[in-house]
Amino acid sequence: MVVVGRQKSIAFFIALGACLISIILLLYIGWVLLAWRTGILLFLGVLLLAIIIAGIILNTIFLVREIRRNEQHDAFINAVTHELKTPVASIRLYLQTLQTRNVDEEKRKDFYRIMLEDSDRLLATIEQVLRTGRVSPSSRKLHFTKIHFQEVLQECLNRARTLHQIPPEAITYHPGPRIDIRGDLDEVRAAVSNLIDNAVKYSGSVVKVDVSVQKLGEKYLELRVSDQGVGIPKSELKRIFKRFYRVSGPAGSRVKGTGLGLFIVRSVAKRHGGRVWAESEGLGRGSTFVLQLPIAE
Repeated sequence: MVVVGRQKSIAFFIALGACLISIILLLYIGWVLLAWRTGILLFLGVLLLAIIIAGIILNTIFLVREIRRNEQHDAFINAVTHELKTPVASIRLYLQTLQTRNVDEEKRKDFYRIMLEDSDRLLATIEQVLRTGRVSPSSRKLHFTKIHFQEVLQECLNRARTLHQIPPEAITYHPGPRIDIRGDLDEVRAAVSNLIDNAVKYSGSVVKVDVSVQKLGEKYLELRVSDQGVGIPKSELKRIFKRFYRVSGPAGSRVKGTGLGLFIVRSVAKRHGGRVWAESEGLGRGSTFVLQLPIAE
């Protein structure tokens, strides 16, 4: 009902804008025909018309942006709801089975394993949503420490292989020389994990991810995470870092997630004095995400 009401409101404002433009044009044409000899009035009329039309155009632009924002918000709510309900329902089902039936020890262990995996998925979703509030500029202060970046990256790679149940060879890692950075360990780990998870999720059925680390002079570290998945249209390379924005997965499907991962990566990069961007030749041609962070002095 809320969505229907919102659509009616949007349609009303669009129709109102169209009616106003039509009335203005009719009045202006009549004014020109009746007062064409009066140059000053004609000039003022043109100026007034330009101001009114500019206002209507701006109103339409803001209306379109609000429509997109509402659509992204609705998609986020649906995604989070799904990500929260699915593991809870799964855990509840296995608990009811254990409670009502006699299950042999091997199957019982398998049930426990699945419930632990669902619990991890549930906690990851909750942490993703909570972290979105923590990475804003006005949120908590960062706790800067000296971090061995390759150790954090290796930890994130091991986590991704376990979480997504992919073989070790699915991710090729080029560690490079030891590089230390100065940053908040929790936030750096979150940014790196999100980049790797994103590459795995959008790789399709065959996961082939390439991860490399290198130094850029004496000031910056550069992490490159490349996949051979669905790719990104050039028009969306900057938009994908916005909150709630999601790119379609393989064959137009929706990849599981909240649409917050890349937003968190960009926020972490900014708070650490670094930057992040995406590179892609287009749909079906894979993508590369580049994260740069300052090296510790």
